[in-house]
Amino acid sequence: MSSTSTPRIAAIQMNSRGEVDTNLARAHDLLADAARRGVQLAVLPENFALMGAHQTDKLGVAEPDGANGADTPIQTFLSEAAREHGLWIVAGTIPLASPEPDRVYAACLVYDNAGERVARYDKIHLFDVGLPDSSESYRESATFVAGETTPVLVDSPFGRIGLTVCYDLRFPELYRALSAAGADMIVAPSAFTNTTGRAHWHVLTRARALENLTALIAPNQAGHHASGRHTYGHSLIIDAWGQVQAEAESEANEVVVCDIDLTRQSELRAGFPCLSHRRLG
Repeated sequence: MSSTSTPRIAAIQMNSRGEVDTNLARAHDLLADAARRGVQLAVLPENFALMGAHQTDKLGVAEPDGANGADTPIQTFLSEAAREHGLWIVAGTIPLASPEPDRVYAACLVYDNAGERVARYDKIHLFDVGLPDSSESYRESATFVAGETTPVLVDSPFGRIGLTVCYDLRFPELYRALSAAGADMIVAPSAFTNTTGRAHWHVLTRARALENLTALIAPNQAGHHASGRHTYGHSLIIDAWGQVQAEAESEANEVVVCDIDLTRQSELRAGFPCLSHRRLG
C-alpha cells in the first residue's frame, strides 16, 4: 500500500440510475474494487446515490442529517462501506433535509476508514443555466438550497482535503480560498453534462489544479440517465502541475486509480512559489 506521502487515490465514475438501492449496490462493488487495489481515499461522483427521472425525485429520498439507521440508508451505507473496506470516502453528494420541505441540501460527506463522519460540505454554487445553442437548461435552485460560503477542509492522514462540487469548478475564488487554507488536494465530485464537459471539463479541472499547485480528484457521472440527461464521464486525477495522471476511458462505471506524490508537490511549490507572489486578494 502507498505511504501517506504518496497516497493511492481513486476517482470513482458512475452511471447512476433512478433507484437508490441499485446505485448503492454498484457503489459498494466499485469501492470494494478500489480497496483491493490498495486505495486509501476513494471519491464518489455527485448524485452517486440517485440520478432520478425528475428533479423532485431527490426530495423523496432526502435523509435527516447525521443519524444512522433505517431512515438514513445512504449515510448508513457510507459509514459501513468505509469501515468494511478500510477506506476514507468522499461521498460525492447526497440529498439531506433542509428547513424547506420542497428543497434539500446537496451534501458532500466525508467518512474516515473507521466509518466515522468527519466533514460535511453543502454545495455552494447551484447550476441554474441554459446551455448556449442547445435546448438544455437546468435550475438546481428549484430543489436545492445553497450551502454557506465558508470553505470546508478536512484533515486526513494524507493531507488536508478541500471540498468542492461540480459547478464550483467555475469559481476560482473558492479554490484559491481552499489553497490559502492549506489544501494539499481538492476534490470535485461532478455530474458534468456531456455538452459542457466536451467544451470545458479538462480546461477547468486542469486550471484549478495548476493555478493552486494542488492535486485535484474529479470523479464524474457518465453516460445516459433516467431523466435523459447525458453526462460526460472522463473522471480525472490531476497533479499539482496540471497534468492528467489518470482518466476514465469509458461512459460506464469505472475506478480510476493513481498515487499522488505529495513530497514532489511540496518541492514544486517551494521551487515555483507563485502562490506567495500574489498581489491581489
